[in-house]
Amino acid sequence: MAEVTGTGTVLADVMAELAALEDPKARAVNERHGDDHGVNLGKLRALAKRLKTQQELARDLWATRDTAARLLALLICRPKAFGRDELDAMLRGARTPKVQDWLVNYVVKKNPHAEELRLLWTADPDPVVAGAGWALTTERVAKRPEGLDLPALLDAIEADMKDAPDRLQWAMNHCLAQIGIEHPEHRARAIAVGERLQVLKDYPTSPGCTSPFAPDWIAEMVRRQAPPVA
Repeated sequence: MAEVTGTGTVLADVMAELAALEDPKARAVNERHGDDHGVNLGKLRALAKRLKTQQELARDLWATRDTAARLLALLICRPKAFGRDELDAMLRGARTPKVQDWLVNYVVKKNPHAEELRLLWTADPDPVVAGAGWALTTERVAKRPEGLDLPALLDAIEADMKDAPDRLQWAMNHCLAQIGIEHPEHRARAIAVGERLQVLKDYPTSPGCTSPFAPDWIAEMVRRQAPPVA
């Protein structure tokens, strides 16, 4: 595909190529996870690699509201080119878990407004929006914890995670585990909170994979980080 400029013709060409990649088997698998598209993600990434970074085309693709097109948009956009209000509207208009996750992880985390959005979203009554805020908080816990009140985060998790909707609960649980993994001074309390709440205790985990149950997750990651015994 030639270098393009985001015109209507080029958008139509890309949408046609996405339609040609539609696979009913892939759609069936994706729909079980709440994602309404049938494009293999490996093929989607290959298309994005061919298109390269094109911000205007990314905006055109996002405007279609098609899930595969939006995923492609997130792969070819310039994360730093979006304004705060634009990203806020994008998250609130994102309809599927994969789009929401890629938007936060591939775009918002690289955007200069990430901290403003973290504070805005974490306090939002919409559990999907709040979950995005907690995902950004987890990123800070791991990479830039300076200025975070970790005991207050543990207080909030202990008070609210047990009864939180699924996606918000998952995001809070990830934050709990990350606090325990990255911050030894808070590890005992993080494990105790996980043990008391029992969130994801019985989550099915494939052999060789780490359980999302926070105490087990923390223990496994700490074990891996330990220096080898001489």
